[in-house]
Amino acid sequence: MIIDKSITNEFLIRIHVLVLVFGLILPVLAVGQIKKKAEKSESKPQYRNLFKEAGYSQTDIDKKLAKAYYDVFEGPNKVYFEEGDSLGYVSDVKNKDARTEGMSYGMMVAVQLNKKEVFDRIWRWSVKYMQHQEGPREAYFAWSVNPETKKQNSAGSASDGELYYITSLLFASNRWGNDTGINYYKEARRILDAMWKKDGTGNIHNIINTEHKQISFVPEGGGYNWTDPSYHVPAFYEIWALYAKDGHEQFYAACADVSRNFLHKATHPVTGLNSDYTEFNGEPHPTPWMPPGFRYDSWRVPMNIAMDYTWYGKDKKWQEEYAGKFQNFLRSKGLNTFEDQFNLDGSTPEFILQAGPVKKLRHSIGLVGTSATASLVNPDKASMDFVHALWKAKLEPYEDGYFDPYYDGLMYLFSLMHLSGNYQIINPAVK
Repeated sequence: MIIDKSITNEFLIRIHVLVLVFGLILPVLAVGQIKKKAEKSESKPQYRNLFKEAGYSQTDIDKKLAKAYYDVFEGPNKVYFEEGDSLGYVSDVKNKDARTEGMSYGMMVAVQLNKKEVFDRIWRWSVKYMQHQEGPREAYFAWSVNPETKKQNSAGSASDGELYYITSLLFASNRWGNDTGINYYKEARRILDAMWKKDGTGNIHNIINTEHKQISFVPEGGGYNWTDPSYHVPAFYEIWALYAKDGHEQFYAACADVSRNFLHKATHPVTGLNSDYTEFNGEPHPTPWMPPGFRYDSWRVPMNIAMDYTWYGKDKKWQEEYAGKFQNFLRSKGLNTFEDQFNLDGSTPEFILQAGPVKKLRHSIGLVGTSATASLVNPDKASMDFVHALWKAKLEPYEDGYFDPYYDGLMYLFSLMHLSGNYQIINPAVK
C-alpha cells in the first residue's frame, strides 16, 4: 500500500497545532475555574466569633446568648408577652407601648435564632393591631400602639419598622418556607408593593425617598425629606435586591451604595459620632423636640456598619477607619465609664434626651454592646478590650434603680448575636 507523504505531513502538522492549542487553553480554563472558586469563597461571609477569639469557651458563649434571650423574651423582666394561642408583642415597657421598632426587632431575633412560634405570634399581632388594611397608609404600620387598649397612639409609620419587617419576613421565607401557615414572602411583597404605590397621595410616600435613594425618617409629610443615620442598614438593601424579586433590584442595590456613602458624610471625622437625625447630605437636622447630637438612635450605627462589613464587605477601608475612630473616642472617655450621649465633637451635651421618665447620662449597656460590635471591623487587636467589656456587662438595674430591658436589652442581645457569629444572612434552604 502506498501512502501520500504530503497527506501524512499535513495530518501531523494539524495534530501538533491541536496539541499546542489545548496546551495553551486548558491552563487558562483551569486558572479561570480556580479564580471563580476563590472569588466565590471570598464573597461568602465569614461570621467571626469574637468571643471565642477573645478566649471564652463555646459552652460559655452559648450560655451567655441563651441567658440574654431568656432575659429579654422569657424572664421576670421580659419585654415579650404572649396573648392567647397565636399572638405576642414586644413592649417598650418604660414607655408603656408596643413599637414597630421592637416588634420587628423581635421578629429578626426570632428568625435568626430559629424561634418560629415567637416570630409568627409577633407578626400576627403586628398585622392585627398595627398594620393599616386600607386607605393611603395601606400595608404600612402604626409605629406605636397601646398594648392594653390596642389603641394606636400614632397612625403614622417609622421607616425603620417597615425596613426590619420586610427583611425579617424575607429571611423567614428562606428559613421556613411559605406553606407552614404564613406566606412570609407574600407578606413581605405586600408591604413592598404597597410602598411603591405611595406617590404622595394623602401625604404618604415610599419608605425610601426615591429622589435621594435614602430611607426617610417617616414616609409622610416633611419627615420624608430628611433621615435618621441609624435607619441606614446597607446590608438589608442587598437582601432586598437578592430576595424581594419585585423588579426593583437595581434600585435597592443602589440604595445600599448610597447609604454607605451617606455614612461617610454623617459621621464626625475625628470622633466617628453622628447625629440622631440628619439631612440627606449628612448634615445634622435639628427638630423642635431636640437639637443635634449622638443619642439613643445613634447607638445602632456602629452595629449596622459591622453587619454590612461582615455580610458584604464592600466598603472595608472606610469602615475600618470609622471603627478605629469611634472606639478610640469612647476609650478616651473611659472604657468602663463612657456616657451615652454626646455632641458630635465629643463634648458633653447641654440637652439630655430622656429615657422614659428619666433624664440622666449613664454608661448604658446598649451602647457598651453596639460599640463592641465595631471590633468586628476594627483591625486593631487592641479593640478586643470592648469585647471583654461587653462580656463582663450585665443586663440588670443600675445603681440608681433605672432599668431598660427593652432598648438596652435588645441592643445587648443583638450585639451578643453579632459577636458570637449568630447574626447571619439567611439564604433559602437547599432542598
